Amino acid sequence: MSVEQNGNLNGALGKLPALTSRLRRAILCLGMVLPTLLAWGCSGIVSGQNTTPSQAPPQTFSISGTITPVTGGNGATVTITGAANATGTANSSGNFTVSGLANGTYTITPSHAGYSFSPSSMNVTISNASVTTGISFSATALTFGISGTLSPVVGGSGATVTLSGAASATTTADGAGNYSFPGLANGTYTVTPSHTGYTFNPSSKTATVNGASVAGINFTATPQVGPTFSISGTISPIAGGSGATVTLSGAAAATTITDSAGNYTFASLSNGTYAVTPSHTGYTFNPSVQTATVNGANVTAVNFTAQSIPTFSISGTISPITGGSGSTVTLSGAAAATTVANSSGNYIFAGLASGSYTVTPANTGYTFTPANQSVTISTANVGSINFTAVPQVTHTVALTWIASTTLTVTGYNVYRSTVSGTGYAKINSSLILAPLVSYTDTTVQNGTTYYYVATAVDASGSESAYSTPQAQAIIP
Repeated sequence: MSVEQNGNLNGALGKLPALTSRLRRAILCLGMVLPTLLAWGCSGIVSGQNTTPSQAPPQTFSISGTITPVTGGNGATVTITGAANATGTANSSGNFTVSGLANGTYTITPSHAGYSFSPSSMNVTISNASVTTGISFSATALTFGISGTLSPVVGGSGATVTLSGAASATTTADGAGNYSFPGLANGTYTVTPSHTGYTFNPSSKTATVNGASVAGINFTATPQVGPTFSISGTISPIAGGSGATVTLSGAAAATTITDSAGNYTFASLSNGTYAVTPSHTGYTFNPSVQTATVNGANVTAVNFTAQSIPTFSISGTISPITGGSGSTVTLSGAAAATTVANSSGNYIFAGLASGSYTVTPANTGYTFTPANQSVTISTANVGSINFTAVPQVTHTVALTWIASTTLTVTGYNVYRSTVSGTGYAKINSSLILAPLVSYTDTTVQNGTTYYYVATAVDASGSESAYSTPQAQAIIP
């Protein structure tokens, strides 16, 4: 349809009587991929001095992205600086959205206590559309170290140093009695040295890592006087016992690995009370720890039974095949993993312990129903966690209008808003030069209603008021 409106132009532009007789109103017609055709009048342009362009309040947009893995992304703070300042918080999946941003260039900087990020920041430009792709950060846990010296060298060199607490590790002091444990997260740790034929003062030390490495955790080695003894035992069955790690703590600290039959021995021990603790990936132990007291004799048969930890799976199908095949499926929650659906759209996550998980599919050009699913494993495999892939439909809005008859008009601007009657923002990056009378808006988003107005611009850069009435475009 076409609507033409006539009359005098009021306001600042209308106060130029020498040129008022040359006013004409351009007609702006909206043509769309949608079946609706709309049109409206566009205010004409007058040239002259003291002309004040109309000022349109800016439309706002958003910036969205993801921080992985979830352990570093969940709860991370995202700071936006540049054309405006704002902050947001990543959700439990590491996703974030910061809204209310006008057109302009911004710097995005994530932060989370105990983590560094790659890249440390990103620059993005909003140009009449929200930025929803290409914004991703990788979080890496910050790590520190604990170090010290065992002296004198005769007792420190070659000594075993065991770390327990927030993490477990074992190292051997170098030829000068120095040791270190790198790669540690914040937390409280216990350091315990041991060396056959020596005791240490103190027998162990506590070290707390809090945003910095801890040095100077030192010990003094003293030669043992008198006989020494041993603690030994067996871990069965062989499947869980062979290659298991056995840790000794208490009056002395040491670590050993069981042989192929599941046997272990700690030798050269003085009298005292000790705790023996086995560990092996994929197994639990009964009992989990045993106390052994050495009192003038070897202690034997400190035995354990290994029990395999059962694991389960989560599986499902993404259909139809066109959207399911090759989809990326992400698992978060009690464990984190990523897999790719096969050519039939099937996926599986195996080796999972009991717990609560979230499954989220993704594939470029598709949305999914549901967007994700929560799954609880409780002593059984969970199947049929299925999703439906729906192709994303993109739309455009084609705009055309009747050229202004005012001789000084050199071009046109098109403005858009998602709020009727206000909040218009210019969507053409440069002036639409006459005699061109068309523009295609390719930045519309599905499920959104847009309102369009236009202005005409003369050779001096003066711009008319918004055209009336506005046109409406409903994007399905």
